[in-house]
Amino acid sequence: MTKAIFDSHSHYMPPQVAEKTAFFKNYWSDIERQLSVMDECGIEKSLLLYPNSDAHLNMGGWKKVCAVYNHAISGLIKKYSDRFIGAGILPMDSPDDFFEELKRIKDLGLKVVCLPSSYEGKFLDEKIFDGVYEFFKNNKMPIFIHPQIINPIGEDRIKDSLLTPVLEYVFDISMCIGKMMMEETFFKFYDVKFIFAHFGGVLPFLKERFDNTYMMLRKRNFVKDLKNLPSQYFKNLFFETSGSRSPAMLLAALEITDASHILFGSDFPANQDVSSSIQAIEKADLSDGDKRLILKNNLLKILDLK
Repeated sequence: MTKAIFDSHSHYMPPQVAEKTAFFKNYWSDIERQLSVMDECGIEKSLLLYPNSDAHLNMGGWKKVCAVYNHAISGLIKKYSDRFIGAGILPMDSPDDFFEELKRIKDLGLKVVCLPSSYEGKFLDEKIFDGVYEFFKNNKMPIFIHPQIINPIGEDRIKDSLLTPVLEYVFDISMCIGKMMMEETFFKFYDVKFIFAHFGGVLPFLKERFDNTYMMLRKRNFVKDLKNLPSQYFKNLFFETSGSRSPAMLLAALEITDASHILFGSDFPANQDVSSSIQAIEKADLSDGDKRLILKNNLLKILDLK
């Protein structure tokens, strides 16, 4: 078992938030179980992320969720500073309060901000986020983008207890990447570290289609000049493995970027078989150096941890 792994995608829901959700109860708030799994799997530190939920619908809006959640995660990482890294959240329904919350997140010692791939049908290419990205640029903070689970893309047509989480969650994050590229977010904020969950959704399967279709449409002036091929923007993004147990999926992701832009993520506790997720990387046809980048060193570098 590889030791000293850094997990870029794990979840903990403070009980006072979890109890206001339909799904994230019980073991989602069991920090002792989480520490036990980390010890069993050789995980030194885990980044705690908000999984997105319906809590804001039951707590009077996102501002109240932020107040409770960000404070609770800050307290947890202070108690277990050698085991956890905290990511804060923003009041998605109140853009005027973004900067106040960003400052509070920084004061609370949270090193990352976790954003949903969309909110109420709007993606992260919206102009209201430009100031947020400028804040991240100036403060050298990364952004983790997690799939939206409340009304993701396609749910207005098909709402299914299996199809929605399997397909629509990952399509939502894929569309988020596409929208941000088309609105030149990645061009304007090329030095911001964007981390996308679940290998960027279906992006590993669409690299060639993106480039080929773009070149075809540019010849006829059907699409604006993006200044680069789509695949050039993808290379600069970061992707995490989200508990995948498939070495083939990892190799597919390496078609769009290199090992220095891929992070191990367990997606615990949604994924209970963390050990197999680690083994998928260890068994992949990669150099030992690339495996170390994915399992620890990339996240270490992104967060500027010594």
